Amino acid sequence: MKPEEAQCRKNPSGYPKSYPSARDWCRERPGRRMGHSVLIVDDEQGIRKSLIGVLEDEGFTAEAVATGEACLEAFHRRTYDCVLLDVWLPGMSGIETLKRLRESYPFVAVVMISGHGTIETAVQATKLGAFDFIEKPLSVERTLVTVKNAIKQKALEREAAELRQRLLRDYQMIGDSVPMRALRQQIAMVASTEGRVIIYGESGTGKELVARAIHAQSSRAAGPFVELNCSAIPEELIESELFGHVKGAFTGASTSRQGKFELADGGTLFLDEIGDMSLKTQAKILRVLDEGRIQPVGSNAWIEVDARIIAATNKPLHQMIERGEFREDLFYRLNVIPFYVPPLRERREDIPLLVDHFNRTFSAAYNRPPKQFTEAAMEALQEYHWPGNVRELKNTIERIVIMRSAPVIDVPDLPPLSGDPLPDPPSSLYYRSFQEATEAFERQYIQRKLAEHGGNVTRAAEAMGIDRSHLYRRMKALGISPR
Repeated sequence: MKPEEAQCRKNPSGYPKSYPSARDWCRERPGRRMGHSVLIVDDEQGIRKSLIGVLEDEGFTAEAVATGEACLEAFHRRTYDCVLLDVWLPGMSGIETLKRLRESYPFVAVVMISGHGTIETAVQATKLGAFDFIEKPLSVERTLVTVKNAIKQKALEREAAELRQRLLRDYQMIGDSVPMRALRQQIAMVASTEGRVIIYGESGTGKELVARAIHAQSSRAAGPFVELNCSAIPEELIESELFGHVKGAFTGASTSRQGKFELADGGTLFLDEIGDMSLKTQAKILRVLDEGRIQPVGSNAWIEVDARIIAATNKPLHQMIERGEFREDLFYRLNVIPFYVPPLRERREDIPLLVDHFNRTFSAAYNRPPKQFTEAAMEALQEYHWPGNVRELKNTIERIVIMRSAPVIDVPDLPPLSGDPLPDPPSSLYYRSFQEATEAFERQYIQRKLAEHGGNVTRAAEAMGIDRSHLYRRMKALGISPR
């Protein structure tokens, strides 16, 4: 028995010990999928054949080619999770092949192999994006560990990139009105600088979106974006939130903790509703801005920090300064570049774009087809003054997506539009039929129970006192996803 087969018999990949390899197990089970795919690029037939056997015995799907040109041709047919790439190849070299792969397939893990490697070649390959460099003769154990680590690392990179794209989508600024175009131009001019910013605007206008857009377009985009709502933190805890604390600094401080300033080092710190910050805390913020360092609560040590400050408020700071409620010196430190986010009533032409965006977003989140709004319904939405601004519009569209089963939304289908929260209207006004009202209640009840149990259908069914199969049927009928 080959050494690698003896190792495989220890069952590292989960296939039955009665089978000599994962390859044999998968061959007898056509529906059984093997693991990650690996492409071997080497001009030595013996190495190609040996690596295919070792990798397939570990549960990988492995293929092999002899040249760099064949490698690129193979990627035209499909993509691979990892490439074992020889440096010295006939025709196109391994280094040149690596360049081509990185240009077209940035999330493919590439491990270089060579029997005549040099430090210079290894450094060059690493700079070009290779995960690692292995010298021949290849160690089976090291090769397998390197391939697994390379695939895991690239998967994390892909996930991080997708998360960044998702955040950009979630926090994109919707609107093509004159005020929004002007706001985008201002962001583009200011983002690349280090100037401090105060964003003014009513509650719900999207001040956080502006702050995130400034950060995303700045030289600090790769750094953290840390936010703190100054109105949501009690006065006795806000210093700890901002500057951190050491263990035992106060009752309940069982461990040391980093503050927002330290967490935002190298990135951006967004102080929302800064007008609600006490004068005592304002004085300490002013000191940090002047000195560029913080002192955690209960500590005598100073920590250097480098964070760009973006503040936001819905209060008139000039009037607060006159009343002695806001420090004038802190105001002039922060108000280097003022931004103004217009309320929704000043850009009504953006409402159809926002409705379409929220409609598609929530329909996808709740696994339902997007609604169609009639012209009359859209006009009604545009005529409303929206005291809660974009946040109120967003909540309204989410309510429509959840509560309305009809595919077309007309004026009678719109919920009551009012600046003050109202109780749900009578079902005879809100629902067009008894069945629609019943389904709406059932949908809401099931969603609440699923949320209480983290999406676990079995536990939710037990809590509801029904069979799991019955719950699955009702979820399918009502278009409910466990998520």
